[in-house]
Amino acid sequence: MYCTNCGEQMNDIQDICLKCGVKKNTSHQYCHHCGEMLSPGTQFCLNCGVGVQKSSGGLEGEIGGQSKVVIILLCLFLGCWGVHNFVLGEVKKGVFKILMSFCFGISVFFVIYDLIKICTDKYDIDPNGVV
Repeated sequence: MYCTNCGEQMNDIQDICLKCGVKKNTSHQYCHHCGEMLSPGTQFCLNCGVGVQKSSGGLEGEIGGQSKVVIILLCLFLGCWGVHNFVLGEVKKGVFKILMSFCFGISVFFVIYDLIKICTDKYDIDPNGVV
């Protein structure tokens, strides 16, 4: 994880950057995943492809350019089929959840996991990730 204000590498458990003193995910000048500088108004990092999180600390705000409330509702009602993953551009995750739903019926665990991560602003959009 990297500071989104100065690009300095941080621990996953740090809440404040030791270099600049800014709380994590309050700025969007640098990618939180790879530390590269972001263009103003961008939704995805051009270096690693990860979505830029816009943490608001509540239900208002955005995830990957989509309303957080909409993503939560999609995850809650259609999450077993990975609909929220398709909306966020995570096609591999969406297909994986469809397969898990039809083959093993265990996708409800993924829904609970995603809901907790989305509601606590810890959900990272990774278009190349599977889980």
